[in-house]
This record gives sequence, C-alpha cells and structure tokens, in this order.
Amino acid sequence: MEIKVLHQVMDWNEDVSEEVKETLSSHHICMINVMGSPGAGKTSLITSLIGTLRKDWRAGVIEGDIAGQIDAERIADLGIPSVQLNTDGACHIEAMSIQHILPELPLDDLDVIFVENIGNLVCPAEFRIGESLRITILSIPEGDDKVEKYPLMFTDTDCLVLNKYDMLPYFDFDEARVQANYETVNPGAPLFRISSRTGDGIQELADFISEQIRKAQS
Repeated sequence: MEIKVLHQVMDWNEDVSEEVKETLSSHHICMINVMGSPGAGKTSLITSLIGTLRKDWRAGVIEGDIAGQIDAERIADLGIPSVQLNTDGACHIEAMSIQHILPELPLDDLDVIFVENIGNLVCPAEFRIGESLRITILSIPEGDDKVEKYPLMFTDTDCLVLNKYDMLPYFDFDEARVQANYETVNPGAPLFRISSRTGDGIQELADFISEQIRKAQS
C-alpha cells in the first residue's frame, strides 16, 4: 500500500510539473533546478552565475530552505527578483510549490529562473519541478564517494559541477573516481570544475546555461 501511495504522489507531481513547464514556456523562461548537499555552495554558485549572465539575461531566483531566509537575502542584495520558499521540514521542493510561487515573480521580465533546492542528495532527485535544466553540485570537501552512494542524483541531472575546486590540493579527493563513476551512470553529460571563490570555470558553465536559455526562447 505504501508503494502505491508513493506512486500516486509521484504521478501527481509529474502532472503539475508539466503545467509549470507550460507556464514557463509561454513566457520563454528557462528554469534551472540547482541541487546538492547543505554547504555544497549552491547559493554562491548561483550568485556567481548571475554576475556573469546578467549582462545578457534577466534572472530571478526561488530560494528553497527548510526554514529561514538567509540565502534569499544574499540574492536580494544583488538587486535580483527573488522569492523565499520555506518547506517547513520537507526535504525537497515539489512542483505545486513552484506553481504557487511563480506569480510572485515578474515573469514577463525574466529569461532564467534559478531554483535553489533543499540541501539533500536524495529527495530532490525524485521530484521534477518543471525545470528546463538540472544542475547537481558536488563540492570537494564532501568526498569522492557520493556518486556511488547517491546514484539517482547524479544519473538524473543534466550536468555535474565539482565546486570548491580550488580546495582540491587540501583534501584526499579522487577526482578520477568521481569522473569515472559519473560517466558510468550519466554517459555524455558534461562535468564542470568550478571555484565560486576565484571565479575559475564560471564562464564555461555560464556559456552552457546560455545555450539552454536560447533554446527556451526559440
């Protein structure tokens, strides 16, 4: 019975996810679901990307947190339209939450919306939210075993970001292991090496995202 109920919830979420896609498509918006563990650097990556992309594209942000609004305040300080979404304990964002929150953003004035999902390598991978693109972040301090431990998160993503790459010399992190495991579960998907602190690699990822924005507007 529990499996049946879960299946029904997933089907319902997929239906709403498609409705969100239709709404975004009507406004020619590319929505990006940014996923990763707590402390992986999701907010820093988003702010770095906005700084690079804003010369060409108009960005908005939906900040997902279990509680609080610290990250949303960081985004708002950039002068970017942002909305805080608190899940009150839920470990992921669902499509219906996105559907309810989109009217709070100036959709006619946006090209791309970043959604910072809840810090978690399990639940967010299972729930589509109407996104055009999924980005999974793995930071160097987290360790090199995460692709093996949480394969769905790295299988069902459009690209992998190795974040805090400038810290590689200070951790026992087997980069080749991560790359091999990622290529096994998600062959052909790109991998970016990023340091939000130094800015290294940001332009390459921004170029990749720009391609997706152009597709959404075509």
